[in-house]
Amino acid sequence: MIITKENSIWIKPYLDSNFIISGPCSAETRDQLINTAIELKKIGVKIFRAGIWKPRTKAIGFQGIGEEGLKWMQEVKTITNLDLAIEVANAKHIELALKYDIDIFWIGARTTTNPFSVNEISDSLKGSNKTILVKNPIHLDIKLWIGALERILSSGISQIGIIHRGFSSFYSSPFRNFPHWDKVIEVKKKFPELKLLVDPSHICGNTENIIDTIKIALSLKYDGIMIESHINPKKALTDSKQQVTPSELKNILKEIKIDKFNIDKNFFFDNQIDFINKNITELIKIRNSYEKLKK
Repeated sequence: MIITKENSIWIKPYLDSNFIISGPCSAETRDQLINTAIELKKIGVKIFRAGIWKPRTKAIGFQGIGEEGLKWMQEVKTITNLDLAIEVANAKHIELALKYDIDIFWIGARTTTNPFSVNEISDSLKGSNKTILVKNPIHLDIKLWIGALERILSSGISQIGIIHRGFSSFYSSPFRNFPHWDKVIEVKKKFPELKLLVDPSHICGNTENIIDTIKIALSLKYDGIMIESHINPKKALTDSKQQVTPSELKNILKEIKIDKFNIDKNFFFDNQIDFINKNITELIKIRNSYEKLKK
C-alpha cells in the first residue's frame, strides 16, 4: 500500500488553525446539536461531529437517533457553515449520509475489526471524493487497521486518514482504552503521509487526562484532534463522563497552544510500563492456574 500527499488533500482547508473535529458523542435533540455547534464554531472548530447510530455494547439503552439526527445535522450546516462528520458502519448509513450531505465519514473501532463491513462501506463509496477516517480496531491488531485502509484505497477512494482512540484491554489501566503509543507511531512511520488524529475522549474515558493526552499526541507529531463536546455533558445520553463543554474545550485549546510541549511524558510512559508489568503478573497467574488443572 502506497500513501502519498495526494491522499491528504482533504485536510488542507482546515490547517489555518488547530485541526479539530468536535461535537457530542450522540445526536440527542435538535437544540442540543445546534447549540453545541454554535458554541464550537465560536472557538474555531470547523468540523462538527455527532453519533447518529450508536452501536452500544448492550442492546438496552439509547442506540442513536437515526435519520432524524441527519436532518438536524443538515440544519447545523445551514446555520453555522461547519463541515459535518459522522460514524458509518454499513451501506445504508452511507446512503443516508450522502442524502444529507455529510462531508466526512469515520469507521468506528468495532467496524474496523470486520473486513466484511469495511468492504461494504468501501463499495458504497466507490469512486467518491468523500473523506474516510478509520479508527484503530478495538483490540491491538495493527494489521487489521492497515487492511481496512487497503480495502478503502482499492475501491478508488483516495481521501483517507486514521484516528487513534486507544485499544481495549482486559487488564486494569488509568485509561478507558489503553493508548499503546508505540504501536500507533509504527503505523505513522510506515506511512508518513497518512494523517493521524488523536481521540482523547475515548482513550481517557473521562476528562481528567485529556489535556496531557493531547499534548503527548502533538509532541509525537499527530496532525489533529477528534474530541467529544456537549453543551451539557451531565445530561448526555451516552459517555457523559468523557465529554467536555465548548467552554472547557476553549480552555483546553488555549493551554495546548500556549504550552503544548510542556508534557509529563513520564506519566504516560510509566503507566505503559506499569500496564505491561500488570499484564505479566496476570499472565503468570493464568499460567499457574493451568498448571494446577494438570495435577
